[in-house]
Amino acid sequence: MVAIRHVTGYAATGAAVLALALAGCGGGGGSSGGGDNGSGTERSGSPARSGTTGSATSTLTTAEIAKLGTVVTDGKGYVLYRFDTDSANPTRVSCYDTCATLWPAATTTDRGSVTTKGIDKSLVSTVKRNDGTTQITLAGWPLYRYAKDDEPKEPYGQGVDGTWWAVTPGGAKITTPVATSQGGGGGY
Repeated sequence: MVAIRHVTGYAATGAAVLALALAGCGGGGGSSGGGDNGSGTERSGSPARSGTTGSATSTLTTAEIAKLGTVVTDGKGYVLYRFDTDSANPTRVSCYDTCATLWPAATTTDRGSVTTKGIDKSLVSTVKRNDGTTQITLAGWPLYRYAKDDEPKEPYGQGVDGTWWAVTPGGAKITTPVATSQGGGGGY
């Protein structure tokens, strides 16, 4: 009898731990971080804290992607995306914590260090994230990579959850769907 109560206690504790862990990984596309959500663009060229969790880049360029057309990529050719839950006016970041693991922010050490190829430099700015890093924006929209894009020019993040979109050189979202083997759901 005592052994049964002991095992039952372990099972209840395990279920509670599992429920708490799953609550921390909640679905949807919103922020799971608190504090300053990066409202307002950064005006100075102050450096980001070391140990950034984003995708550091110093170049924004363009690439032709089948079925999407011309998209913005980082200096290594990885497609950059914007998130519908963010905003451009004013610039607001809403992808933190678990979201930012799957969608790392395109970061830089400072606004002045971002070079452009095929993109109007006047549309490029930065926003300070709540972790102190500096995220690159295009036409006010914060930019991200998709962790499942493991090769340059892969648009697996296109249309994920109906909220993540590849970006045109002018900062507009591209809403053309792309059938891919890894994409389609499972975003954040």
